[in-house]
Amino acid sequence: MATPTIRRQRRSAGLFLAPFLTLFLIVTIAPLCYAAWLSLFTEQSSGLGLGGVERQFTGLGNYAKALSDAAFRDGFLTIALYVAVYVPVLVAAALAVALLLDSGLAWAKHFTQVTLFVPHAVPGLVAALIWLYLYTPGLSPVMDWLGQGHGATSVASTQPLPAVVNIAVWQWLGYNVVIFYAALQAIPQEVIEAATLDGVSRVQLALRIKAPLIQPAVVMAALFTIIGGIQLFNEPKILLQVSTSITSTWTPNLYTQEAAFTRNDYGLAAAASLLIAAVAAGLSFFVTRLGNRRSQT
Repeated sequence: MATPTIRRQRRSAGLFLAPFLTLFLIVTIAPLCYAAWLSLFTEQSSGLGLGGVERQFTGLGNYAKALSDAAFRDGFLTIALYVAVYVPVLVAAALAVALLLDSGLAWAKHFTQVTLFVPHAVPGLVAALIWLYLYTPGLSPVMDWLGQGHGATSVASTQPLPAVVNIAVWQWLGYNVVIFYAALQAIPQEVIEAATLDGVSRVQLALRIKAPLIQPAVVMAALFTIIGGIQLFNEPKILLQVSTSITSTWTPNLYTQEAAFTRNDYGLAAAASLLIAAVAAGLSFFVTRLGNRRSQT
């Protein structure tokens, strides 16, 4: 039997966890359950639309409809290409900057960290609007400087994927630099001193000793970046205004919004959103297992 001390500890732990669990149930679990229930039904207008809307049970019909839609599948192809470009570029750039800041060669470290982190403080929607202005010929001073003035095609039309990747890297580079730099600062100084006494160069110290030691932080950053990439929405939604290459179903999240608010097919939108969540969960599990396996070898 549990002693009075253990019972008090359990009550204290439950008291502290109660607010989080309550919010988690309200904000996460309840919407997921409602989406799962909603995905099993479809709404159809009876008669000429004067008899109201009739809800019909379709089971897994909405899931099959989403998976059979080429626009929905193409959205995942876009996300795959986006993640394949975005994740390596972001992680490599953030790791390089963090290693440079930690090497002692860089000056004004704190100012550099703050400067890099400022774009992350900008909301995603505002960041997309800023780059929409910078990508638009005739409005952007950058495009004018490059000689792409009035009459030229927006970068969002000619190169939509690099345009979106650029916005995301600009916004999230500083955040990942802070994570990697904090992990580098936690490396025991004895390890650095021993490597230095062995005659290891600065480049070898960074690539062969420091970088492997912060692998858990790199895996965590890559995992969060992949999950964020699957949820890509703000940037293409804003660039859609000036791009002929980005459509209303360019990503799975755009497809979900189009199904819900343009076609008013809430069952299909719920099914598509749950499929997106399933893909994100599967990729999270895969990346976590891969990172754990590498850390054990």
